[in-house]
Amino acid sequence: MEDIVTIERDAVKAKLDSGADIRLVMSLQRWAYEALHIPGSLHFDTPEKLFDALDTDDEIIVYCSDAACVGSRFAYKALVNAGYTNVRRYAGGLSDWQDAGYPLEGTAAP
Repeated sequence: MEDIVTIERDAVKAKLDSGADIRLVMSLQRWAYEALHIPGSLHFDTPEKLFDALDTDDEIIVYCSDAACVGSRFAYKALVNAGYTNVRRYAGGLSDWQDAGYPLEGTAAP
């Protein structure tokens, strides 16, 4: 298994604040996305929809709930194996983002 390239919370925040052209993808179930996600995040119900919506050279950052969550690991591997060349995993995910006091969106947002 190859190493997963990661990105830290403050780098994700800086990219979002600067308006960088990134695809921030939440890899949890739809209900979780609707409840709580990082503003600007995308969600796809199937790998096919994910692959159809993203270009192989897009800057893609995948995340899920926290460092132990495997959803973003699987999404990362699926994208890399499908030929996507600029993929990173934000391992801290929702819990890390929320711990920093950064904004969240969704029906359960504070």
